Amino acid sequence: MPHVITENCIMCRYGSCVDVCPVVCFHEGPNFMTIDPAECVDCGICVNACEANAIFPAAQLPPSLAHYQRLNEALSAVWPLVIEASGPLTDADAWNGAIGKLQHLVGRMNHSGG
Repeated sequence: MPHVITENCIMCRYGSCVDVCPVVCFHEGPNFMTIDPAECVDCGICVNACEANAIFPAAQLPPSLAHYQRLNEALSAVWPLVIEASGPLTDADAWNGAIGKLQHLVGRMNHSGG
């Protein structure tokens, strides 16, 4: 099972997860990152590196965040691959922990469940 980036990454996009990943599986959008499930090797290193605590093993996603698995897969298919993190967004610390951030996701595709 791959790992999944969830809501708290939105408006933060710290990118520390990219720097520790042993494979190239992260994709970067304007204000969110995704993990390509086909490339993730399920090592879990990114979980502790994530400053927003936004990464979960797919099998341990809370039910309220389950739709992020499909969102990661869909957006990874269209967003550019990231080899080196570009750093956090300007107001990342202010947004970290905010509730209901999905509405702020830039580049969101229409998909069922979210």
